[in-house]
Amino acid sequence: MRIISLQAENIKRLVAVSIEPDGNIVEITGKNGAGKTSVLDAIYWALAGKDGVQSTPIRKGEDQAIIKLDLGDLKVTRKFKASEDGGYATSIAVESADGARFPSPQSMLDALVGSLSFDPLGFVRLKPADQLQTLKQFVTGVDFAAIEKANKADFDDRTILNRKAKEAHAQADAEPTPGPKLTAADVSELIAQLESAGQVATEIERRKAGRARASDSIASHQSEGRSLSARVAALHAQIKNFKNEAAQLTEQMIEELRLAGVLEKKLLAVEPLPEMPDTSAIKDRIEEAHKHNAAVAEQAAAQERVRAARETAAAAEKAAKDLTKKMEDRKASVAKAISDAALPVPGIVFDDGAVLLDGLPFDQASDAQQLRASIAIAAAMNPKLRVIRVRDGSLLDKDSMTLLAEFAQASDMQVWIETVQSGRHGAIVIEDGMVVA
Repeated sequence: MRIISLQAENIKRLVAVSIEPDGNIVEITGKNGAGKTSVLDAIYWALAGKDGVQSTPIRKGEDQAIIKLDLGDLKVTRKFKASEDGGYATSIAVESADGARFPSPQSMLDALVGSLSFDPLGFVRLKPADQLQTLKQFVTGVDFAAIEKANKADFDDRTILNRKAKEAHAQADAEPTPGPKLTAADVSELIAQLESAGQVATEIERRKAGRARASDSIASHQSEGRSLSARVAALHAQIKNFKNEAAQLTEQMIEELRLAGVLEKKLLAVEPLPEMPDTSAIKDRIEEAHKHNAAVAEQAAAQERVRAARETAAAAEKAAKDLTKKMEDRKASVAKAISDAALPVPGIVFDDGAVLLDGLPFDQASDAQQLRASIAIAAAMNPKLRVIRVRDGSLLDKDSMTLLAEFAQASDMQVWIETVQSGRHGAIVIEDGMVVA
């Protein structure tokens, strides 16, 4: 589908033009301000919708304007009417070749017009990221947004895992370097020795207490004997009255003294007590053994912490490696899809970082290569409406113009191009808003 005829009245600088293009290159030429750009804008406004229309589409001094575009299978009519507030109202109608009107004309036209339809050099001027997005449209079966989202999630998870592994390694490295492996001391023998010494000490204390009690008993008997002796002396003074009592007491005194002598003799005859055992050395050794065993336990705990930290680091590193593999697999599948895709330009490839043309970054390709690629992409994005528009065509050199004409002929594209001066046969000359030649 291409433009069969264009009629425009009171559009910007145009008074009234009627153009029936012939050939693949439709060159609109004339002096600056003559209305050339208005011709190209009329095509754009007729098809691209109200959002693409400038704030003042109606020729100064007029209150209405109209664009009629015959596309063969479709006829498009867009009207503009000035409003009292200085703005305008617009309407559009689209008819089929047999005169039937479409109920949603703009929606139908939007399906025909690609994003680069009216600016084939637009791809060149896009930022690299936007160029990538444009080319992704030609790769079917790949959800780039979903892949990018999954890769970002995996990248973030991998960053966390790598940080976790690094922290675990640091935790393990922070543990003090263990010396020779320690063996726990056996304190059971020492404790047995301490218990034996305690039993000996208890027995000695018991025997010492018995002897003390015997000494106390001797002293008691001796004291009692002396008391009785005093009483005997007193009783002798009263012998007459207390003779019988004195005799009894004398016998009792003798017996008490005898018992004291017996006990004293026994006490003097017993063997001397052994010296008290010294348990301080055993206690010191037990304390040292407990400290040693605490060091053994701490060494084992430190080794366990190192093992656990290393295990955590290894698990995190493996998980990070698995995520890397997933991202690499996605990248490989995308690369294969891109490789298998029918891209509109031979030699053009792209990945997640750049667009390459014949092995070089796109912006390093020659002007001719960039022009050829951009036009081919615009044509591929606009398969139904075979019309593209080139503004500022005067900036194209002779080789570029030749290249553009060859491409238009080879791809059956109708290229409307604006130039300031042209000696090309068939160029349409605009002067004062009208076609003069």
